[in-house]
Amino acid sequence: MTRWLDPEQQRIWRSWLLGVARIDSVLTDFLRPHNLDLAEYEILVVLSESEQRRMRMSDLALLVHQSRSRLTHTVSRLETDGFVARERTCDDGRGVYATLTDAGFAKLVEAAPSHVESVRKVFIDAVAPEDFQAIGRAMAAVLAAEIE
Repeated sequence: MTRWLDPEQQRIWRSWLLGVARIDSVLTDFLRPHNLDLAEYEILVVLSESEQRRMRMSDLALLVHQSRSRLTHTVSRLETDGFVARERTCDDGRGVYATLTDAGFAKLVEAAPSHVESVRKVFIDAVAPEDFQAIGRAMAAVLAAEIE
C-alpha cells in the first residue's frame, strides 16, 4: 500500500527540491566567471584536500557523488584546461589517479572566495541558525538511513 505524503509533507518536499535547484543555480552562476561549473569546482576541492593532492578516480567518484563515466568526462575537461593530470597507478596498472596541478590549485584559490560568498548568500545567511542546525541533523539522518 502506498503511503502518500500529506499536504504538509508534500509542501516541504517540493520546497526542498526547489531550494536545491536554486542553490545549485546560484552556486553555478557565481562560478561561471571563473570558467568552472559546480562539478568541476567540487573535484578541485576534493583533490586539494587529499594527500599529495591526488586520488584514485574510483575514490574521487564516490566523494564527489558522480558516476565514473561522468567523472571521467569532467576530469577530461579539467585536464584539457591543465587543472588536473591523470596517471596510471604503479601498483596494479588498472587504476588511474587524478592529481590537482599547480594551475588547478591556483584556479581553486581564485574561485574559492566567490564560491564561499555564494554559499553564504544562498544558504548560510538565508537560514536561521536553529534551522541550519536542524537541516544538519536532517541530512545526517538521511545519510545514515538504510535504503533497501
